[in-house]
Amino acid sequence: MSQNYTAFLGAIEGAPPLSILDLGCGPGRDLAYFRSLGHEPVGLDGCASFCAMARKHAGCEVLEQDFLALSLPAGRFDGVFANASLFHVPSLELPRVLGELRAALKPRGVLFASNPRGDNSEGWHGDRYGAYHDLPRWRALVTAAGFEEVRHYFRPEGKPRDEQPWLATVFRRVERE
Repeated sequence: MSQNYTAFLGAIEGAPPLSILDLGCGPGRDLAYFRSLGHEPVGLDGCASFCAMARKHAGCEVLEQDFLALSLPAGRFDGVFANASLFHVPSLELPRVLGELRAALKPRGVLFASNPRGDNSEGWHGDRYGAYHDLPRWRALVTAAGFEEVRHYFRPEGKPRDEQPWLATVFRRVERE
């Protein structure tokens, strides 16, 4: 996780403490980490039991919201940390969801996403939905939503590409003309 934390926090231009949205916070591991650094993280998850665990573990505000029905304050966050979460959003809904995340960011705010990379296929796998984008498709979707790419990399670090199933990206909110 240190590579993801470094890429995300290193791209944010604001001064600490940073206002961070942990999208898909689960039981709160990343919330606790960001809080330990003195930042002001807010979690968001659709699972009530994960929200309760995250509040208890990290001592942070945690919003119980479905990714497809977000209600976020405009311009509140310096960064959105979406680690292994946005790939659960269907491609048809992704432009809207990315737009809502963009609106929740401060000007030049940062969107970090780490998703399983794939061949642009999607569908149900048991009770979970997954959309597996390759880099060009992911880049096109996020850019169209009003972001510019800062960097990308594949994980885990130091492995051959065919053993790096994760695509990590850092994008910055840009102002539309």
